[in-house]
Amino acid sequence: MISLARTDTSVLGRWWWTIDRWSLAALAVLIGLGAIMVAAASPPVAERINLPDYHFIQRHLIMLVPAIGILVVCSTLSIPWVRRLSLLVLLGSLAATAATLVVGVEIKGATRWLHLPGMTLQPSEFLKPSFVVVAAWLFSLQKTNRNVPGYLASAVLYALVVALLLMQPDLGMAVVVTAVWGVQFFVAGLPIIAVVLLACVAIGGGIASYFVFPHVASRIDRFMDPSSGDSYQIDRSLEAFANGGVWGVGPGEGAVKQFLPDAHSDFVFAVAGEEFGLLWCLLLVCLFAVVVIRSLIGASRSRNLFVILTAAGLAAQFGFQALINMGSTLSLIPTKGMTLPFISYGGSSMLALALGTGLLLATTRRQAGGRS
Repeated sequence: MISLARTDTSVLGRWWWTIDRWSLAALAVLIGLGAIMVAAASPPVAERINLPDYHFIQRHLIMLVPAIGILVVCSTLSIPWVRRLSLLVLLGSLAATAATLVVGVEIKGATRWLHLPGMTLQPSEFLKPSFVVVAAWLFSLQKTNRNVPGYLASAVLYALVVALLLMQPDLGMAVVVTAVWGVQFFVAGLPIIAVVLLACVAIGGGIASYFVFPHVASRIDRFMDPSSGDSYQIDRSLEAFANGGVWGVGPGEGAVKQFLPDAHSDFVFAVAGEEFGLLWCLLLVCLFAVVVIRSLIGASRSRNLFVILTAAGLAAQFGFQALINMGSTLSLIPTKGMTLPFISYGGSSMLALALGTGLLLATTRRQAGGRS
C-alpha cells in the first residue's frame, strides 16, 4: 500500500492532502452504486430492443474508465487551469451544440445528439459545468475591476446558451442553467431589485413555455391531472416504490424494469426503490447531500470570489440535477428526462458529470482559495 506523507510535494501528494476526501469518497460510492443499478435495471431494457442482455452495463463500465480519469485529472488542476479548461470546453460545446441544430440526430422529437464513432454525444451536457465556471469568472472580474462589464458579458453568454438549448428543444436543461446562473448572480451580490426582476422574468418564461412547447404543456397537464393523459411511466414508478417498501424485494427481483422503457436511465431511481428499498434511496440522497454540503462549506472558507462562485454554482447544478430526477420519479414535479448523477446510464452525462465534479473538487481543495 502506497502512503503519502504530508511533506510530499508531488502533484499526487499535494492533491491527496488538500482534496476534500469526504466528497471524493461520496462520489466514489455513487459511482459504485451506479454500476450496480445499471447492471440491475438494464438487461430487460436491452432485451426489449433486441440487444445483448449486458449491452448497457458493458458500455457503462467502459465509459467509467475515461470518466474517472477526467474526474481525477480535473481535481488536480490549479485555479488558472480550471478557468482555461472551462473556457475551451465552453467554446467547443457551444459550437457542437449549434451543430446539432444542423446535423444532429433526432430522438423523441429533440435534436440534441451528434453521431461519433462508437457513441452518440450530447454536447449540451458539457455546456452546463463549463458555463458555470466561465460565468463565475466573469462575475468575479467585474467585482475586481469595475471597467470589465462582467455582469453584461455573463448575461449575453447566458442568453446564448439558453437560446441554443430551447432551439433543440431542451427546456429542462435550460431551467437548470437558469437556476444555477441565478444562484451565482445572487451570491455575487446582485441587488434585491434585480433578484425580483429576474424572478419575474423566469416565471414569465415558464408560463410562456407552457404555451410555446406542446410537450411541456402535456407534462404539466398530466402532473396536475393524471387522468388528462398518459401517465403510465409515473404510475409504474410509484407502484415500484410501494412494492419495495423499506427493505426492497431484492436485487434482480423487481418488476418495474420489465415495463419502463427508461428504467436504466431516467427512472433508475424507481428500480432502486423497488429492489433495494427506502433505506437504499435514502443512502443515495445522503451521498448527494454530502457532496453539495461539503462543497458549499469548502467554498465558504475561501476569500477568492471566483472559487466561491464556481463551487456554489457547480454544487447547485449537481444538487438540482439529482433533485429533478428524483422529484420526477416520485411525481413531485412534472416529468423531465434528466439522468440521476452517476447512477443512471448515459455516456455524455457521465463524462460531463465527471468534468463538473472534478472541477468542483479542484476549486474546493484547501489550498485553492488562496490562489487567484
